[in-house]
Amino acid sequence: MNEGFGAALQTAWHLVIGFDARLAQVVGLSLGVSGTACLLSAAFGMAAGAWLAVARFPGQRALVTALNTMLALPSVVVGLVVYLLLSRAGPLGQFGILFTPAAMVVAQTVLVLPLVAALTRQLVADAWHGNGEQLRSMGAPPFVAALLLLLHERLALVTVLLTAFGRAISEVGAVMIVGGNIEGVTRVMTTAIALETSKGDLPLALGLGIVLLGVVGALNALIALLQRRQGAQERASAVALAGAS
Repeated sequence: MNEGFGAALQTAWHLVIGFDARLAQVVGLSLGVSGTACLLSAAFGMAAGAWLAVARFPGQRALVTALNTMLALPSVVVGLVVYLLLSRAGPLGQFGILFTPAAMVVAQTVLVLPLVAALTRQLVADAWHGNGEQLRSMGAPPFVAALLLLLHERLALVTVLLTAFGRAISEVGAVMIVGGNIEGVTRVMTTAIALETSKGDLPLALGLGIVLLGVVGALNALIALLQRRQGAQERASAVALAGAS
């Protein structure tokens, strides 16, 4: 067993180093689908989260609670709902995008949108407590002030996007359901790992696993770097304010 695993791992490493054609196609599709989903979720989620942080209306707390609950939304449930919407009998069946990369983008967007919105809302709410009064005194409307705070916290927003991308690229349930795991069309890293493992092609599965771990590890390292940079900037600002006073 150990020899078989060692041989499979060695073969997988050669596939990664040589960037096998099948490996390259799957990795490229994974990055494209997850990247597009993150951009779409950022466009809507950041605006919604910023608005929710500063708006005051009846039922706001209930809406925030519902948003936070959706952070634990199972990916297979998202896949099932999107499948029903995009199927021929569904309301969006006329577009004919089921079992295509577009359907996978929709599923991943729905999956990570609550994450982006919730993290953005918390980010803006924390910044609002510190700088909201100053912005209000300058006459800025609440939503405009929230957008200004987003601009000020841009490093933290990059962390939000990287977190969303890591969530999207490591997801398997939803894309399996709406994409169908079709070779050369909708097969991404996570679904390919599941399929190749069931087929007994451990070298390719391990190769994809190594690449996926590398992507997730690089994201975590970049997030840590950005957090350290933001912490250094905050400390520098605190020192400058202390010196001025």
